[in-house]
This record gives sequence, C-alpha cells and structure tokens, in this order.
Amino acid sequence: MKLNYSSIKDRAAWEAAGITLPAFDPEKISAKTLEKPVWIHFGAGSLFRAFHAMIAQQLLEKGVADSGVIVAETFDYEMVETSYTPYDDLGISVSLMPDGKLIKSVIGSVAASYRCDASFADDMEALKKIFRSDSLQMVTFTITEKGYALKGMDGSYTELAVSDFENGPEGSRHAMSKTCGLLYERFLAGGTPIAMVSTDNCSRNGEKLRESVVAVASEWKSRGLVKEGFLEWIMDETKVSFPWTTIDKITPRPDAKVAMELEKSGVEDMDIRITSRKGYTAAFVNAERPQYLVIEDRFPNGRPALEKAGVYLTDRDTVNKFERMKVCTCLNPLHTALAVFGCLLGYKTIASEMESDELSGLVRHIGLDEGMKTVTDPGIIKPSDFITEVIESRFPNPYMP
Repeated sequence: MKLNYSSIKDRAAWEAAGITLPAFDPEKISAKTLEKPVWIHFGAGSLFRAFHAMIAQQLLEKGVADSGVIVAETFDYEMVETSYTPYDDLGISVSLMPDGKLIKSVIGSVAASYRCDASFADDMEALKKIFRSDSLQMVTFTITEKGYALKGMDGSYTELAVSDFENGPEGSRHAMSKTCGLLYERFLAGGTPIAMVSTDNCSRNGEKLRESVVAVASEWKSRGLVKEGFLEWIMDETKVSFPWTTIDKITPRPDAKVAMELEKSGVEDMDIRITSRKGYTAAFVNAERPQYLVIEDRFPNGRPALEKAGVYLTDRDTVNKFERMKVCTCLNPLHTALAVFGCLLGYKTIASEMESDELSGLVRHIGLDEGMKTVTDPGIIKPSDFITEVIESRFPNPYMP
C-alpha cells in the first residue's frame, strides 16, 4: 500500500492493516481549502503533523469545519520535498500508548505544502495568494524559539536580519521577514484582519512573534520600502492579533521501530530521512497520546471551532497560569529530576526510571507532596489531574526517550 490519494480509496486494505482512514475525502477537502483557505501553519515538522493537523482532522470529521490546514516550511525545505509532496500531503499519525500499543491513522487534513522561500517562485506565489484571501482567519507557528530571533547574543541584529531590512519584502530569507512580507500582501489586498498564533513551546510566545514582525515592518518603513499605514495596521491588534499560547505534547523524532511496524502492516516507503539541515523527517509521525493547547481567544477575523478538538480557548492570564503550572510544578521539575538522577545512576530512559521505587517515589514526593502546596491553578484543568497523568501515564511510556 502506498500513501497517496489513489491507494487510500481501497479502505478495506488499510483497515485490515489496522490503520484508520479519514472519514472524509482528503482530495476534495484539499481542493476546497485551496479555494477558500482558513488556516495556514508555518513549520512542517513532527509536532505540526502530530497535533495541529490532527486538530484539523478532528474538526473535519466532526463536521464543524469544511476546510483543512495548509502547511509552509520556512527553513528545511527537504521536509516538504521528501515527506509531503510524494505522498499527496497525506501522513500517518502513530500514537504511542503506555501499554506498548500503536494507534495508527492516516492524516488527511493537510491540503497543501509549500516551501516558503523566494527561491521557490511558484510556492511563494501560492502563499501570497493565500494571504490575500479574506477567508484566511489564522496563521499558526511551530518554528522553534530561535525562529523568532532577529538579534544575536550581543543584542545586535544579525547579518541575515539586516540584509532583509535593506532588501524589503521581496526576497526575504528570515522566517520573520517572510512572515512580515506575506502580511504586507494581505495589507495591500485590503487588510482583512487575521490572527498570528505562535504555538512554540516558549514563554510569552505571542509577544516574541509580535515584536519580531513589528521590528521588520518598522525597519522597512524607515527605509521607505512599504506603503504608509502598513506598520500601523500590524500594530493594531484589532487588525492583526498575536495571541499567547501554551502547548504540551511530547513528539519524538520518527522512530525506526515504528517505521518497521508500518512496513510490516503493508505500508510502503516509510523511510526516515535526515535532511541536509540535520532534520529527521518521514511520512509518519509518532507521539504520545496526551496533549494540551491553551490559546488566548483573540481572533479578529473569526476562527475554526478549535474547542471542539480539545483546545482550551481562554484569556491571557489563564494561558500564563497553565504554563506556570506545567513548567514550575507539574512537569518540568519532575522531568529534570529524573533526567539528572537517571544520568548519574546509568538509566537510559525516563520510563525505565519509573520502574524504580526510589525514583518514582522521588517524583511523586516532589510533585504530589511538595508541588501541590505551591502550584498555580489555571482553573481549566486540575493540577492534581495533570500531574497524576504525568506520573501514571506519560513518564512510564516506554516509547518516550
């Protein structure tokens, strides 16, 4: 079985292999999405496929959306060339369960994939068209924290950033300059409002994205490279919003054991490739089942019904509280404690440490006894429930590195 539009029409073969197919026609959804795009995502890596694309899939399957998600890659273009385009932009999601089971399903919500760079003229023209579409409601990002950085460690702008400042919207090479350039296309087309939503795992991510995009626009304005009003449009959050978010889902790079299991099931060409930029990519993604995405609900042009797929839509204060709960009490301190003692005691995985009464007892004490006395309660989920899932389900998962 090949992973493409034609092959998945043979539903019986895929279902016999234990792989669930989308409850919709991906080819038709792709055409409809490109005709009237609603959601585009920057960053074609594993987290996008495991989380964002599956959110879009759930919305389609529940009948609360009739449009999928478009993905654009700003850095490692081989991901698109090797793991999306040859497969009609389909993918396979593999949930790694704590009991060792694999839950496999075809991802059919990705309508198209593009290389976001001036050297790919056709791709860039397609992206410009998408950004000019009034129907586009939100742009999400998983480009890692460094993808927002315009300055080096010394606090001055990098050579790449300065080059983009001087050259203007056309031919930009930094992810933030490319983003700003596409927003300029939207501004020129009438300036329909839009939400720019960073879902990278860093504090104040919306603020980081906004500061970088505004910095680029400011530099272009000072050089007379953009029309009057563009900077003011970007800075008006009733026109361009930058919600803050918190995300939590462990998504390891593609695993060779999972690739073998898929090929045993009859799926061809599940090779794991290492790109020239040292990225690990494949047509499948493997990840843990638990996931959390908390988003500040500021979408000036509307949004998909994300809450129908388990996303928490709330205010900025709650986003911050959820992050504080996770980072300061319920996940990161426990993970760090296990990592340090695991290295000292010769363990190879977190899961194997959890088989030790001493080490599992340590994190239970840190989290349940000490942590619950000081934890920040975000109000949308009980800290005790979150930490219990971490200790009982997430850390013991043998698939997690």
